[in-house]
Amino acid sequence: MKNRQKPLAITMGDPSGIGPEIVVASLSKSSDGLKNIVFGCPKVMERAVKLSQSDLVVRVLDQIDEAEFSPGVIEVLQTSCFDTLPPFGSVNAVCGKAAYDAIVQSIRHAVAGRVSGIVTAPIHKEALSAAGISYPGHTEILADLGGAERVAMLLGNDEVRTVLVTVHCSLSEAIKRGDYAAQIAAIRLAHEGAIALGFKNPRVAVAGLNPHAGEGGLFGREEIEIISPAIKAAQKEGINVSGPWPGDTVFMQARKGQFDIVVAQYHDQGLIPVKYMGLEKGVNITLGLPFVRTSPDHGTAFDIAGQGIADSASLETAIKYANQLVRSKMKDTA
Repeated sequence: MKNRQKPLAITMGDPSGIGPEIVVASLSKSSDGLKNIVFGCPKVMERAVKLSQSDLVVRVLDQIDEAEFSPGVIEVLQTSCFDTLPPFGSVNAVCGKAAYDAIVQSIRHAVAGRVSGIVTAPIHKEALSAAGISYPGHTEILADLGGAERVAMLLGNDEVRTVLVTVHCSLSEAIKRGDYAAQIAAIRLAHEGAIALGFKNPRVAVAGLNPHAGEGGLFGREEIEIISPAIKAAQKEGINVSGPWPGDTVFMQARKGQFDIVVAQYHDQGLIPVKYMGLEKGVNITLGLPFVRTSPDHGTAFDIAGQGIADSASLETAIKYANQLVRSKMKDTA
């Protein structure tokens, strides 16, 4: 299986953040023979190697098929090149553009089937905006350029997993976007995502939008008019889904083992419970794409960038999950 598996694309992230150094730290550890290609600026990655005091050597690629995957070497497909390396810890339009270019190239190679999946290091949304890039984050870039009709964010660790109905938007906008189509799409993607993670008949719980899941309509009617009909429709499709459950207790029940995955209505409802258990344990998976994509569940950490103290555990987890999902996908299509 490993011999058939094409390399993973790992984007460098924002050059002013911790992305490059945690990429180096992750690749410095045993990869069990797995193949990875970093998409980004070779000079940025060389600085990260020096910062990490790693013995790895950066090898620059013009094409993916030039990769040799020799021990002790980081293969870097050049998607940008800095004349002067940017400072650590600050929002920089040039860094936003470089991070974006790495993502775009990784998507193109994934769509073409030249890489088995994508693992993205953290980017900074303000840097993207400063570069004139209108996307609010990775998920939207991947959905648009990856050709996906609808995607969902799955964030999880070994104890709790959640899929979001809405992602990067204001709370008022999330309420508008959480219509019937968004609800049933998130339920389906949660079901499919949990199966890919190894759950044979996943128990999907759907969180309510309002306090106490609306309390029978006293605190809002979204549960009655939108969420419940979507749950019933998904049940008719054979999905083992229940709810809507109160958002303040559903994650506790999932952690106790009552549910395998929770559909959350908006960004913070789903991400706070997962991140509270530790950023180093979490992974972000984008569902609905024609290729595998994972990432760590933390940001660029400008406050510690360049100090050589960033923890690479979450990125290592993202790489592990990406390989697991790729193998699952290969098995299904064999």
